[in-house]
Amino acid sequence: MFTNNIRLLLTTLAFFLTFTVNSQAYEGGNVVGSSIFSDIAENNKLSVVNISTFTKPKVQQTYERRPHQRGFQQNDPFNDLFNDFFQRYYGNPAQSTPKRSLGTGFIIDSSGYIITNNHVVQDSDVITVTFSDKKEYKAKLIGTDSKTDIALIKIDTKDNLPHVELGNSNDLKVGEWVMAIGNPFGLSNTVTVGVVSAKGRVIGSGPYDNYIQTDASINPGNSGGPLFDTKGKVIGINTAIFTGGASAGNIGIGFAIPINMAKSIVEDLKTTGHVTRGYLGVMIQKVTDEIAESLGLSTPEGALVAEVVDGAPADKAGLRRGDVIVALNNQAVKSVDELPRLVAKVKPGSPAKLTVYRNGKKKSFN
Repeated sequence: MFTNNIRLLLTTLAFFLTFTVNSQAYEGGNVVGSSIFSDIAENNKLSVVNISTFTKPKVQQTYERRPHQRGFQQNDPFNDLFNDFFQRYYGNPAQSTPKRSLGTGFIIDSSGYIITNNHVVQDSDVITVTFSDKKEYKAKLIGTDSKTDIALIKIDTKDNLPHVELGNSNDLKVGEWVMAIGNPFGLSNTVTVGVVSAKGRVIGSGPYDNYIQTDASINPGNSGGPLFDTKGKVIGINTAIFTGGASAGNIGIGFAIPINMAKSIVEDLKTTGHVTRGYLGVMIQKVTDEIAESLGLSTPEGALVAEVVDGAPADKAGLRRGDVIVALNNQAVKSVDELPRLVAKVKPGSPAKLTVYRNGKKKSFN
């Protein structure tokens, strides 16, 4: 009996200690609590908007024959006969069907700038922004960047618009809780919750892939919407999903563009409407275990130079085929995928320091 009482006492004490620790963690916003995500949803419901686009049908000329072509004169009596023949067998001018798309965006400042995905607004003639209170505005396309699938649009209003707060995606850790807000299948202000499954994902969508992977449900219509951390700050732009095949549907793997990547791109789009990136002028490939061993590298890191473009900055600096680039401006290049992203951040015309591994030694080039 005495032993059982001791066990009961210890169990009760452990329960209260656990409850106290968890309560403190909830207050810090580091784990799921009873109101963390509902507060984020409430505070940002007017900052996350529905984006719908309309693309006018375009005429595609399949065949055009002028009377003076093929030896016929303007008043040739056979013109009507031949025109009827070519229309019958080649068809009249074709007209594409009008296109509509749905997506999500989020307001980043009170003047009306909105971030979304390029594929949501690309080639559209009309962009309509709808708030959760059903107010609608026509938006102007400021600029797009197809290589990162980021677009910037703007609405004009005298109202002081609510906007999200941008966070620091570099501080994000695998396993942290995140929340997506969007308009999947046109269902406005839908909230989904999950964790960061991985960082730095390369999914083959472009040269600057560096996605946050999350199991927070992302569906068609979520594109361009924000991914929040538990502090209520945007740390990603929901962009892509992995379906596992046409018949599988959404299997809970989504991808978001890190907000730190988007920040500099958005500034370029604001000022010039497009993005200008640095250019090195090399063809690169992965450093495999075999290549690392043959070159005397202790680890298979860096980017192997397979070819140097004549007259390019790398050529003028003295890089050669077979060099392994291991750092740019003292920032380590761990994999071949990292180098294009680092080079892109360097403004054209500005100096840069490359560290390469050549003939068993490290060398620097400017």
